[in-house]
Amino acid sequence: MQLKSIVPILVVGMVLLLGGCKSANKTTTLKLAHGLDPTHPVHNAMVYMAEKLEEESGGKMKLEIYPSGQLGGEQQCVELLQIGSLAITKVSAAVMESFTPNYQVLGLPYIWRSREHSFKVLDGEIGQEFLKSTEKYNIKGLCFYDAGFRSYYTIDKAINSPEDLKGMKIRVMKSQTAMNMVKAMGGSPTPISWGELYTALQSGVVDGAENNPPSLYTSRHYEVCKKYTLNEHTAVPDIMIISTVIWDKLTEQEQKWLQAAADASVAKERVLWAEAEELALTEVQKAGVEIIRPDKAPFMKTAEPIFEGYKSQPKIYDLIQRIRNVQ
Repeated sequence: MQLKSIVPILVVGMVLLLGGCKSANKTTTLKLAHGLDPTHPVHNAMVYMAEKLEEESGGKMKLEIYPSGQLGGEQQCVELLQIGSLAITKVSAAVMESFTPNYQVLGLPYIWRSREHSFKVLDGEIGQEFLKSTEKYNIKGLCFYDAGFRSYYTIDKAINSPEDLKGMKIRVMKSQTAMNMVKAMGGSPTPISWGELYTALQSGVVDGAENNPPSLYTSRHYEVCKKYTLNEHTAVPDIMIISTVIWDKLTEQEQKWLQAAADASVAKERVLWAEAEELALTEVQKAGVEIIRPDKAPFMKTAEPIFEGYKSQPKIYDLIQRIRNVQ
């Protein structure tokens, strides 16, 4: 992703110098903006991070959080972050594919054996490599957040096997990996922004989408989509990123406080996420959504050619094998 010259001057002006600043009493305040609703578990984890940061630093550092796209959409926040006009934002790891191809691996279907497997990889050496990999683009990763397993939800057609996806238009993120996955499973991938998806479902522009339970619930897409197939094809993590323009201005102690607060929020977010997932499934069922638990084996079989296709890219193929070998 290249820094765009089309970021509205007015918005840049509003947040210019908001990335991070020291007040007269030497309190460092960092601005964190994201597009999620304040009820979202990831937002609540950020609130916890802000509390831990103030606690860790004895009040010398603070986070100011702007949810619900107040300072712009996901791409706009990344652009503002790159020039140091915003300190921190949250993006899906799929967005990071634009900066380094390695990130596409995290979105491959069925690369994770379990949630525990994904945590072990992201908390370890491989995860650290990912977090550092975009620093040349003025972006440093602070931590990964659980964003659950993604599954298909559709307006009225039940998806029991990949064959059922044939001819169906399925909304995906603007990610080549996600598009390749839906194609491999027989569907027609249709990239649409998250904010426009409810209307697209309502008007029949797409037949369905794929996402995790809390996103289906908080977006109210369950009002339109009455079938939810828990085939759990991918678990694309969220990533908290900070502008290196801002990070490099922090003292070594401030960097340690911020990283410690981010790390503490990871454990909290995982608890919040699990609770939100359970609540979401209960509530969408109450609203008339049929939950389908299919045999995953046919879906997993469609993913194997995708992995084989990476043999022509030795570095990425090696990374896939390293992830699969983590026990």
